[in-house]
Formats: sequence, structure tokens, C-alpha cells
Amino acid sequence: MSPKDVERYEGHFRANLGLAVKLLLVWALVSLGAGAALVWLDQFRILTGFPLGYYMGAQGAQVTFVILIFVYAFRMRTIDQKYGVDE
Repeated sequence: MSPKDVERYEGHFRANLGLAVKLLLVWALVSLGAGAALVWLDQFRILTGFPLGYYMGAQGAQVTFVILIFVYAFRMRTIDQKYGVDE
């Protein structure tokens, strides 16, 4: 492997790792943040009278996780193309 290839793959790895860390921080904030703010969120009622804290814990976190999957896939396609390692 040439030094140029090594540099390109290392750049790809750094970009991938940076994206993964950012998305994991969002994941931790959503999953732990909703629980930490539960008392404050329970003041608000939505739809059929459920407390907002319950809704965020039961639905909002899972929806956020699915969105993070699509964000990761889209950004990784862009990163792969930038570093020339796409299929």
C-alpha cells in the first residue's frame, strides 16, 4: 500500500470516528436527557392526556435513534465518496 493510500484511509477512519462520536453524543443526550428532564416534562400533556415525559421516553427516543441511523448512512456515503472508498 502506498503512503498516499495509507493517508487516505487514515483520513477516512478519522472522519468516520468523528461522525460516530458526534452521533453517540446525540444518542446519549436524548436517552439520558429525557430521563433527567422527566419531572419538568411531565408538566405538559399531549394528545390524549399523556405526560410529555412519558411520550419522550416511550416514543421520542426511539424515533431519534432511527433518525440517527439514516443520518449516519447518508453522511458515511458522503465520506466514502470523498475519500474514494465507496463501492
